[in-house]
Amino acid sequence: MNVLERFLKYVSYETQSNGDTKVTPSTPGQLVLAKEIVKELEAIGLEEITIDERSYVTATLPANTKRRGVPPIGFIAHLDTSPDMSGKDVNPRIVSYKGGEIVLNKEKNIVLSPRMFPELNHYKGQDIIVTDGNTLLGADDKAGVAAIISAMDYLKKHPEIEHGKVRIGFTPDEEIGEGADHFDVAKFGCEWAYTVDGGEIGELEYENFNAAVAKIRFNGLNVHPGYAKDKMLNASLLAIEFAGWLPTDARPEHTSGYDGFFHLTDMSGSVEEATLSYIIRDHNRSLFEEKKELLHSLVQRMNEKHLGSTHLELRDQYYNMREKVEPRKEIVELAYEAMVTAGVTPKVKPIRGGTDGARLSFMGLPCPNLFAGGMNFHGRYEYLPVWSLEKARETVIKIIELLPKKYN
Repeated sequence: MNVLERFLKYVSYETQSNGDTKVTPSTPGQLVLAKEIVKELEAIGLEEITIDERSYVTATLPANTKRRGVPPIGFIAHLDTSPDMSGKDVNPRIVSYKGGEIVLNKEKNIVLSPRMFPELNHYKGQDIIVTDGNTLLGADDKAGVAAIISAMDYLKKHPEIEHGKVRIGFTPDEEIGEGADHFDVAKFGCEWAYTVDGGEIGELEYENFNAAVAKIRFNGLNVHPGYAKDKMLNASLLAIEFAGWLPTDARPEHTSGYDGFFHLTDMSGSVEEATLSYIIRDHNRSLFEEKKELLHSLVQRMNEKHLGSTHLELRDQYYNMREKVEPRKEIVELAYEAMVTAGVTPKVKPIRGGTDGARLSFMGLPCPNLFAGGMNFHGRYEYLPVWSLEKARETVIKIIELLPKKYN
């Protein structure tokens, strides 16, 4: 199989993660895909292949270099797709893009348009993979999985390419912030690794958000509305009021670059009970802490108005990997050189999101992020230029090929 065939195969597996199940993997389809990947790795001829009941897969491409001191390096991608939209019965289609709009679903009038997504214009003259508008595509991160495995396949078939020891790993539940929960860094045995989990071609990232998740619960008092004066406390209205206290300019739709935000991801409510779920993000650690403190102060404010009405659950998810990667800047420079060698223009920029690499960096495995090529992740308008996917595979190969040349 080539890299495109692998990707199209992987998206046929339903691996959408679920943050409510409290098990690993959070959904059974991830283990199904993990087992299929193990079969592929065995067929390729990799060694030290492992899979556990939690869907973590690792394998080794043994070194063939005689140079001393070449460190083992790793490449990591995740098996799950986002809970934000269905990943069941994905129906990919390859379009030879000539420009203009792409009708994804005529019946539902779902159209991928450069008016909404101007980056589409960059891919005129290329083949791109799109959805039928009913699901996400799954390039995040099955494109990364396909690129890594296809790179290993290529290197096994071309033993004349000198390389050190390479470790690969595939994790579950990255999209719900749990991909690194059970990753054994010591057993993986690498000085550093790269996640192949970025977006458009050329992305090279070693900065990401500091991240937390918050759930605010509101308790009301329900009485018959005809007799509610001075008695009723409507929990849904408390939630609406609370949401209005947060700064509107700190919403995702008003931020870019290094700006942080509060993102309301879910809400539910009745008169008796209501809940707001947020993710909190900021590249700057002190501003991140200020955002969390603001939530605490607003909860206190609501409880001063309505004693005991409001409760906050707040949990940190991951931190900015820059702190751990920047002291090893040579690993970023290696990836930069590999992209240039592969004919790709590097785009070094902060991630407005997170990857397994963020947590892994703080677990002792510095882990910059490489592009996988997909665009418009987590929704029905997701697409993947085929050439970008092929260049992701080639970039992995070039990193592996260039590394031994740094050692005598």
